Amino acid sequence: MTETVVSVGLAVEEHLQIKKQVLSPVHPTGKEKRFCVVTGTHGDELEGQYVCWEVNRRIQENIHQLKGIVEIYPALNPLGVDSITRGVPGFDLDMNRVFPGEGENTMPEYVAHQIISDIQGASMCIDIHASNIFLREIPQVRINVNSAKELIPYARKINVDFLWVHGAATVLESTLAYSLNAIGVPTLVVEMGVGMRITEEFGHQLTDGIFALMKEMGIWEGETIEPKEPIICMDSEVGFLNANCPGIFLPCVKHWMNVKEGELIGRILNPLTGQVAEEVRSPMDGVLFTLREYPVVSPGSLLARVSDRKTLLRGGGKDGNLIRLDSAHKEERTQ
Repeated sequence: MTETVVSVGLAVEEHLQIKKQVLSPVHPTGKEKRFCVVTGTHGDELEGQYVCWEVNRRIQENIHQLKGIVEIYPALNPLGVDSITRGVPGFDLDMNRVFPGEGENTMPEYVAHQIISDIQGASMCIDIHASNIFLREIPQVRINVNSAKELIPYARKINVDFLWVHGAATVLESTLAYSLNAIGVPTLVVEMGVGMRITEEFGHQLTDGIFALMKEMGIWEGETIEPKEPIICMDSEVGFLNANCPGIFLPCVKHWMNVKEGELIGRILNPLTGQVAEEVRSPMDGVLFTLREYPVVSPGSLLARVSDRKTLLRGGGKDGNLIRLDSAHKEERTQ
């Protein structure tokens, strides 16, 4: 059943409408858990559109296996999706910087407020994002360190390759995920793929994980995969590679592969002089989980991210606690 979450009048007798698909059990009891899948907060991030379609399709073809309520929000920023714009057209505003919003304010803040109110009370929310047009990301969950203890057990069931725990200072309080976690709705932020594109392989991987998590929560009774064990990484275990000069970046390694410290990642070429302006090398032994997709670079442009290989070997531990290394490389646990 399709429902309208919020409708706002626009110019020329048009309306901004945010809709959701509500899928319910054949024989509801009134005590069902709610599981929300949201995407389209940024209009140029389309990877989640395929996931919404695939989740919808699988449930409708096996509706008798559904034991909870699944709500699918394909476009929280429909104007951005329609115009291939990251933010809200006409407001020069990032939709993911206005949550939790206000009931009586600008249109984006009002819409954000209505979205939060609609999702409130859910048992779980998956907030799907893609990268921008410049970078390609492996399927990963990003978590605020303050929410790590609660969210890591869920994140390990969702079949992603990588789990990145950010320090509190790097997580914006104005995001949808932060606002939902603050009101007691466990929310996982998934990043994968590249902007303005759909990677079917990643879409199927995440969809499999969503069903595995729903089964763990008692929302789905059908067959599911065994989720892969993700790499779990802290901010301090990530190496960033940035361009030192302008030019054309050509990688010589593949995305999501092991690299060694000092190994050549790619070259920045100067088309004007015909010279290699810079050789880009890995700062550590690790796994290349972010790689630049758009070749034109300027000084400071992000080229790649590498996760410390020690994180790969530890795999985050089996008890759901976060394992990291201090400056002396001694293993310690963060509860």
